[in-house]
Amino acid sequence: MARHSAEILWQRDEQNFLDNRYSRAHRWRFDGGLEVAASSSPHVVPLPYSDAGAVDPEEAFVASLSSCHMLWFLGLAAQQGFVVERYLDRAEGLMARNAEGRLAMTEVVLRPRVSFAGTQPTREQLDALHHSAHDHCFIANSVKTAVRCEPQPA
Repeated sequence: MARHSAEILWQRDEQNFLDNRYSRAHRWRFDGGLEVAASSSPHVVPLPYSDAGAVDPEEAFVASLSSCHMLWFLGLAAQQGFVVERYLDRAEGLMARNAEGRLAMTEVVLRPRVSFAGTQPTREQLDALHHSAHDHCFIANSVKTAVRCEPQPA
């Protein structure tokens, strides 16, 4: 079992708070020392109260699912003797009303484009690698959002 942590810091900085006209910009700090500018999405909280240049929680959710899938895929490909040369995923998430009528990230679609050096996997082997990566992904196993993988040709 492993524990993971992040520090989230937001400060009012003398902004008027009670009228809801305050910045949602904040910082994420991770145990390795990385600090990331974060904010609410401008799709949720309009500018100037959001920072369009910062990472928002919905983007981070999509990136987390994509990254977890990729890391499992790379490990499984190596175990099967396939040399991954490049992996690019242009993943997308959809925020919509869920079955309970609440706004939620209802679907994430991964679109990995993988190129290999040397021996190329068959389409069936590639699909099996992605299926196995999805089954192993800790993040995908932790959410009720539909996560689909649509591998793209290299």
